[in-house]
Amino acid sequence: MKERLAERAAAWLAAAQRVLTLLALSAAAGAVAGVLTAVFGHGVLAATELRERWPWLLVLLPAGGALIVAVYARWGGECGRGMALVFDAAAGRRPKVPARLVPLAVGATWVGHLLGASVGREGVAVQIAAAGAGLLTPGLRAPQDRRRLVIAGVAAGFAGLFRTPLAAAFFALELFHTGVAQYDVLLPAVTAALTASAVSGALGVSPATAALGAAAPALTVETLIALAVLGAACGLAGRLFVGLLHGLKDRFGRWLPNAYQRIVLVGALVALFGLATGSRYNGLSEGLSAAALAGGSLYLWDWLAKLCLTAVCLAAGFQGGEVAPLFTIGACLGAVLALPLGLPVPLAAALAYAAVFAAGTNTLVSPILVGLELFGGKYFAAFFLVCAMAYACNGGHSIYPQTRLSGEN
Repeated sequence: MKERLAERAAAWLAAAQRVLTLLALSAAAGAVAGVLTAVFGHGVLAATELRERWPWLLVLLPAGGALIVAVYARWGGECGRGMALVFDAAAGRRPKVPARLVPLAVGATWVGHLLGASVGREGVAVQIAAAGAGLLTPGLRAPQDRRRLVIAGVAAGFAGLFRTPLAAAFFALELFHTGVAQYDVLLPAVTAALTASAVSGALGVSPATAALGAAAPALTVETLIALAVLGAACGLAGRLFVGLLHGLKDRFGRWLPNAYQRIVLVGALVALFGLATGSRYNGLSEGLSAAALAGGSLYLWDWLAKLCLTAVCLAAGFQGGEVAPLFTIGACLGAVLALPLGLPVPLAAALAYAAVFAAGTNTLVSPILVGLELFGGKYFAAFFLVCAMAYACNGGHSIYPQTRLSGEN
C-alpha cells in the first residue's frame, strides 16, 4: 500500500513539475514575444509615419520588393514559407521555427510599410514570437510540450501586437485545425498571452480600443435580421478575400514565375494606384478603420479597394499579415451597411471589424473576444450573432493552411 502511494505521489510530482516547467517557459516565451512585437510594432508605425510625411517613397516600392526577394533568396532558405513553418512546428513536423526568420520577416515588413505595400503585421508578429518560443523548446522533454510551447508563442505574438490577450489565446487554440479548438494548450496560451500583452504594454504598445457611443442593441426581430444580414455580408467578404488571395498566389506563380519580375511589376502598379488615390489604401490604412469606428464618411468601395490591394500585395510576395487589413476591411464594410440595416455606424463598423476577421481566419471565439476586449462586453450578444453568422457563411475557408482532423467531412 505504501509503495503504491509512493508511486502515485512520485507520478503526481513529476506531472506537476512538467506542467510548471511548461508554464514557466510559456511566461518566458511571452516576455520574449512582448519585446519582439513591441520593437516590431513601433517600427511599423515609424515606417508608416515616414511614408505619410514623404509620399514620394511610393515610387521606390518596386525596388523595395526586389530587395525583399533578393534577401530571402540569399539568406532566407525555407523562411520564405512564413506561416507554414509555424503550422509545421505546431504539428510536430519540425522541431521549431528558425530564429533567422526574425530579422528577415521584420526587415521585409518594415520595408513594405515604408514604401507603401498594402499589408498587415500580425502574420510576422506570430512568426517571430513562435521563433522566440522555439529557442526555449530544448527545456522540454516531451514532444507534445514543445508543440504546446510553439502554440503558446503564437498566442503571445498576437497578444503582444494587439493587446487582446484572451482573444490571442483562443486564436492560437482555434488556428491550426478547422472547427477544432485545442484546449490542452489553453493554460500555456493564456500565460504567454497575458505576459506578452503586459510586456508590450509596458513598452508603449496600445490596443486599438474605441468608444462606440452606442447602447447595446435591443434584440428585436428587426435587429436580429439586421445583425444576421451584416454577419452574412462579412462572411462573404472574408471568403472573397481568402479566395482572391489564394487564387492570385496560384495565378501569379503561373503567369509570372520569376519572383523578381512578379514583385517589381505588382509594386509598380500598387505605387501608381497609391499615388492616384493619395495612399488611401496603402500600408495599414488605419485611418479608414478609425473613420468607420468614429462614424465618419467613407466611400462605398473603400472596403473592396482595400481587400483587393492587400490580396495583390501579399500574393506578389510582400511580407506582412492579413489580420490588420481584415479589421480595416470589416470596419469599412460595416460602416457602409449600417444605414441600410438601421444600425448605428460605429456599432456596425465594430461588429464587422470582428466578423470579417472571423470569416477570413475561420475562427469564432477569438473574433468575439476581440470585439469584447476592444469595444466592451455590453455588446456581447451582437458580436456573438454577427461573428457566428460570418463564420457559418465563410464555407470553412481560411487565409491560413488549416487542416481538417480525420473524421471531418
